[in-house]
Amino acid sequence: MKKIFIILILFSSSYIFCQGSADTSSNYPVNFFNNPLEIPLVLSGTFGELRTNHFHSGLDIKTQGIEGLNVFASANGYVSRIKISHWGYGKALYITHPNGYTTVYAHLKKFNKRIEDYVKKQQYKKESFEIQLFPSSGTLPISKNEIIAFSGNSGGSGGPHLHYEIRETKSEKTINPMLFGITVNDSKKPRINTLIGYSLTEASHINQVTVPTQLTLVRLENGDFLAKKINAFGKIGFGINAYDQLDNAYNKNGLYSLLMKVNGETVHEFNATTFSFSESKYINLLIDYERFSKIKQRIQKCYIEPANKLSLYKKSYSKGYLTIEDGLNYNVEIIAKDFKGNNQKITIPIVGKKDSILVKKEIIKTPYKINHTEFNKFSKDNITIAFPKNTFYNDFYLDFNTSDSIIKVHTPTVPLNKRYTLTFDVSKYNEYEKKHMYIASINKYGYSKYESTVKKEMSFYTSIKKLGKFTLLYDYKSPKIKLVNFKNEQWLTSFNTLKVKITDSDSGIKSYGGEIDGEWILMEYDPKKNLLYYNLKDKNFTTAKHNLKVTVTDNVGNTNTLNTTFFRKK
Repeated sequence: MKKIFIILILFSSSYIFCQGSADTSSNYPVNFFNNPLEIPLVLSGTFGELRTNHFHSGLDIKTQGIEGLNVFASANGYVSRIKISHWGYGKALYITHPNGYTTVYAHLKKFNKRIEDYVKKQQYKKESFEIQLFPSSGTLPISKNEIIAFSGNSGGSGGPHLHYEIRETKSEKTINPMLFGITVNDSKKPRINTLIGYSLTEASHINQVTVPTQLTLVRLENGDFLAKKINAFGKIGFGINAYDQLDNAYNKNGLYSLLMKVNGETVHEFNATTFSFSESKYINLLIDYERFSKIKQRIQKCYIEPANKLSLYKKSYSKGYLTIEDGLNYNVEIIAKDFKGNNQKITIPIVGKKDSILVKKEIIKTPYKINHTEFNKFSKDNITIAFPKNTFYNDFYLDFNTSDSIIKVHTPTVPLNKRYTLTFDVSKYNEYEKKHMYIASINKYGYSKYESTVKKEMSFYTSIKKLGKFTLLYDYKSPKIKLVNFKNEQWLTSFNTLKVKITDSDSGIKSYGGEIDGEWILMEYDPKKNLLYYNLKDKNFTTAKHNLKVTVTDNVGNTNTLNTTFFRKK
């Protein structure tokens, strides 16, 4: 008892570091916003969920595996932004409301007729499918419960669903919609899978080991976990892998809250309430980035890395770091919660014991040491890499090598804060070779991917935000164009849509365009299916015979053009 009392004094007198104010108060207008769909809400993604390089900024609402469901405006307002892109949010609609908030509806199939006509007019004016518009407040007024669009699978969506957000209009900070009363059925507890212990200085250790250590868990009768007692010393931290499941869904969703207590006192708390998009990149410091890059398991840390500027922490004493003293006992609890308050807990008994270290983390020194607060530039075998100040969050030794035309810029186990420049000397190549050459990254399976390549007379370079293997590749092949649902010289009087498949096996498609009888037409591009679509109702056909011309260009400039004839009655 005396030892526990001493620890309570140590923690309560320690330096209090509060990273942000993860507000869970009732400042938000509950019940102001209606559900955007007329079916029961079932989620495939929750707010603040851990995604690759970002937090999920809204709710992913299931649409019963289909497209075309009515999407309703959550409240009165006006369309303030419309964005259509091949990837990302696909077709997205932003509605600004008079109470200072904006709702966002993404991955849509199409908009209602009034909005669709407005958008299409601008697309034809700009001769572009991808477009971003900012209508004035009087252009497209919207009433609460008005059908504004139809659900879809556009952009980077992995299946039919509606992505729904609520943002502060002025700051554009995104807020958990559940704080506004948007609710779903959830009677299930989160599930904790893995507990990792971290020794955070050279002198500290957990069970005589300084490398990250997976700790043994025993499930208790109530569903919680008890970790096997550990011996530790010095500055340590913990992290867990966990997910939440909601009723009527098998998706593994994110946690709402992650809490850590020491001897009964809350010392660290993360809440998925609100964040700005500029801070979303710090997810790579919240998780164990190296472990994720190696085995695709996200471990959420219960401590705050020095460069982590996230505002999602409600409180964090001493940034969640635990300083274990020799001869003292500690009782640590980690509690994973969902928005409804369902929770699962791990209890970790710790004995403070300074001991010899049996396993140390290996540091491989190279000639290329990164001082992350300085500009770093290295060259080798006609390859130059240049890292601006604070490209990385910490100092480390970079593995930089060239072998058989493959350039290795470390391994993708270190998170980047900024882009860096990778430059190839191409002076030995002739003009024809350089015209068809590009910089490519190579993933761990050996597949290559075009990286945006800037070509100078004597050098090529790319500005990039990932580590790994790179090379120069050639692309001499033109893109392929194939008619899908019709043939040359076919009558299409009863058709509503033309479909054309476009592919490129090397550098990838950069641009495309279509014309009928010499006039530009709006062809919607779905890169997931490699299909171009044209709505025949867009054009008033005055004659029977028509020429369709489709031109596609890849990323090195190879171009292919298809000309075909079709017939359609007036």
